[in-house]
Amino acid sequence: MTLEIDSARLHSEIEELALISEAEPPAVTRVVFTPADMRARAWLIERCKAAGLVVRQDAVGNTFARWKGSDPAAPAVGTGSHIDAIPNAGKYDGVVGVLGGLEAIRALRRAGFRPQNSIELLLFTSEEPTRFGIGCLGSRLLSGTLSPQAARGLTDNNGKSLEETRRAAGFTGELEEVKLPGGYYKAFVELHIEQGPVLERERVPLGVVTRIAAPASARVSIEGAGGHAGSVLMPDRRDALCAASELILTLEAAARTSGSIDTVATVGMCEVFPGAVNSIPSRVRISVDVRDTDIARRDGVMRGLETAAQQVSEQRGVRVGIELLNADAPAECAPEVVQAISAACGKHKQKHLQMISRAYHDSLFMSRIAPVGMLFIPCRNGHSHRPDEYASIEDITRGTLVLAETLASLSATS
Repeated sequence: MTLEIDSARLHSEIEELALISEAEPPAVTRVVFTPADMRARAWLIERCKAAGLVVRQDAVGNTFARWKGSDPAAPAVGTGSHIDAIPNAGKYDGVVGVLGGLEAIRALRRAGFRPQNSIELLLFTSEEPTRFGIGCLGSRLLSGTLSPQAARGLTDNNGKSLEETRRAAGFTGELEEVKLPGGYYKAFVELHIEQGPVLERERVPLGVVTRIAAPASARVSIEGAGGHAGSVLMPDRRDALCAASELILTLEAAARTSGSIDTVATVGMCEVFPGAVNSIPSRVRISVDVRDTDIARRDGVMRGLETAAQQVSEQRGVRVGIELLNADAPAECAPEVVQAISAACGKHKQKHLQMISRAYHDSLFMSRIAPVGMLFIPCRNGHSHRPDEYASIEDITRGTLVLAETLASLSATS
């Protein structure tokens, strides 16, 4: 079988999809269930149908495009990712795995390959936490990691519920029907940009992921007392922003001193009220994101945050509340899928590096119900989630070729 990737079409589709956005180029913004997201979904479905795939969507908008195998009752081999994008993002995060997956299927069909197991492209709903505050919404529901009841309680910053927004977008089924049955997938393989600097630094074109880091996230609220910036003397202040600053620096120190370079902590959002230059902050809300490949280390950092919150509360006379949003276990990629990806790299004489994914992806949650693997390609300077995010078409083509070979291998054997 001779596999050929249509690089020109793949590049054109990536560029075309990037223009379906709520932001001006080169930035991309596509938040789940917004008009841009819905136009992008329709655009993708049109191309899946043109490729001869059978398309269905579930109650939360996860989209499945299937190439039926000779044994359609057998578990499918899946691939895919997401196309939603945080505000002011780039054009490659998630998109490479979706459009690369589609082109891998087209390449296999052009080569005359006939799968035994069906091959299915999966577009996950809301991998990004932008709207509902929780990442990988679609894959959490597919895997049963998030219950329908908990999902119904999710709301966006405008107070609109997931129920309201998904139904308004046309996804009117019951959330109880989203979870996939056991044995639905024989394997799932996700192609993705690395979102880090390792491959570029090591001058290795492909990364074969063996582990996916465990995320935990929380919202922290601090309530102090406001007042005039000139009239309230320093001994009398209960400044919520100063208290938040102490917590942020404590969190950073805990991650830096965990004993492992794999521990990372981020406060990416800080809302200050009333937000006036001459007013003492009375209320602050911050986001907390802690990740590690070792769940005990990660949870140790989270416990340190709770201890610091109690100390800051007592010392500064403020109230601190911590709302845990999620605390997920890390994932091991399945040895048989890792081997299949590595063998595909070898078959096409592509150098590769086994590595850890420190960002988490939908594959983390798919690992709860199927053997998973991930294939990384480099991105320039390791940058992602910003308009200058970039992956070369040569690297994308290389990753798509290896993905196609991996899918063929996994779908040709029982």
